[in-house]
Amino acid sequence: MTMQDAGPSECHRAARHGPHLLPRARRRLLAALLGALALPRLAGCAAVAGAAAPPWQARLRGDTIALLGEVHDNPTLHRLRAEALRRAVEAGWRPVLVMEQFDIDRQDDIERGRREHPRDARALIAAAGAPRGWDWAYYEPLVALALAHDLPLVAGNLSRTAAARVMREGPGAVLGEARARALGLLDPVDPALLAAQERAIDLGHCGALPGALLPAMARAQFARDAVMAGLLREHAGGGAVLLAGDGHVRRDLGVPRWLGGVAPERLLSVGFVETGQPALDGRYDALVVAAPPKRDDPCRDFVAPRAVAVVSAAQADRATSPMRSPDEADRHASR
Repeated sequence: MTMQDAGPSECHRAARHGPHLLPRARRRLLAALLGALALPRLAGCAAVAGAAAPPWQARLRGDTIALLGEVHDNPTLHRLRAEALRRAVEAGWRPVLVMEQFDIDRQDDIERGRREHPRDARALIAAAGAPRGWDWAYYEPLVALALAHDLPLVAGNLSRTAAARVMREGPGAVLGEARARALGLLDPVDPALLAAQERAIDLGHCGALPGALLPAMARAQFARDAVMAGLLREHAGGGAVLLAGDGHVRRDLGVPRWLGGVAPERLLSVGFVETGQPALDGRYDALVVAAPPKRDDPCRDFVAPRAVAVVSAAQADRATSPMRSPDEADRHASR
């Protein structure tokens, strides 16, 4: 596994303060969730200004399928990811960009926006509905890069409404039986994989969801990952990039688990993570690490753990929103 840091200023700030940047309530939550696990301090923070690009960036070429993660609200990590992709494209790589941030039912709108505003990233985002829950200022440079270099841009996500329906009715009702079967969503689920996904969801929602809801939410997450994997297989002949949350790009749990038929050596999974996270061994091929920004307690909107016996359809729909999806689990735990 290789690492890249966010630069001396971020690392030095983390070195001075470390986990004590966390408010007391968040430290209590961290202790309860992780028990006696020791947190890594300042992983990847030894690089100096002007250092050579990390080895994983050299793989952004040819028919590589690169899964580049994100912490949705960390501007430093967004910048580092955009810079790495820009360098690869300017060096001649022409991958398809599959973006979690766009809903798959808006692909026609993306193409229309591209025809009508061929170099206007903001107009394309607006044409695609600019789904709520995302800070589009982080993604506009990536869309602009795709437009400037004529990179195919593919919507990768189930909408919140579709994900909530998967939870209630199953993937076949949303995707159609044939597509759901082709994606592997109708096959028996590995119990270990299901349990791991449920744990990630539970952790990502601060332990506040009723346990009975977790299997349905795991089905929705599986459907999202399988849809992204299917799009990558469909479009990746000349290379592809998935831009999605860190939970989606995990080798042990996310999209790679649904990429059957793709040679493992073609895959590159890069986690863009924050300092002070639990051990990440086996999840990613490489890490890019940055200090967390100042943010409110992510658990403050949740009720006390296990205090609710049922969740309404509206609450279940809200639970699938980008900022409360399982791919945020590690970020929540680290605060």
